[in-house]
Amino acid sequence: QVHMVETGGGEVQTGGSLRISCLASGSTFHYYCLGWFRQPPGKEREAVAAQGFENGNTYYADSMKGRFTISRDNAKNTMYLQMNDLKPEDSAMYYCAVDTRLPCFLYGRDWDLASTYKYWGQGAQVTVSS
Repeated sequence: QVHMVETGGGEVQTGGSLRISCLASGSTFHYYCLGWFRQPPGKEREAVAAQGFENGNTYYADSMKGRFTISRDNAKNTMYLQMNDLKPEDSAMYYCAVDTRLPCFLYGRDWDLASTYKYWGQGAQVTVSS
């Protein structure tokens, strides 16, 4: 079992930046496939970004391209989501997720499906004020 602890949420003004971190347990973090999702109030969970194992390919939802960056530090068992130029519509609960099963994102598919991931963080609230 992988335990995920998220930190770094908060409130910012439009145009501001935040970085969310997620610390994962386990000795094989470098083999984990990573995902970030978000869920605004009253809406379904949607994919934000993903990264394959061992600093693999990255994937982004269209609305986040150029503003959000997923990254990882395998030595620290930590994944990050850097969010720049935040907009009010980015306000949501953000969740980190990992999948320990390989292969993942085969042919670039299924990175944006919640069912792909086995373990989830507790969520970090991001609020962007207008």
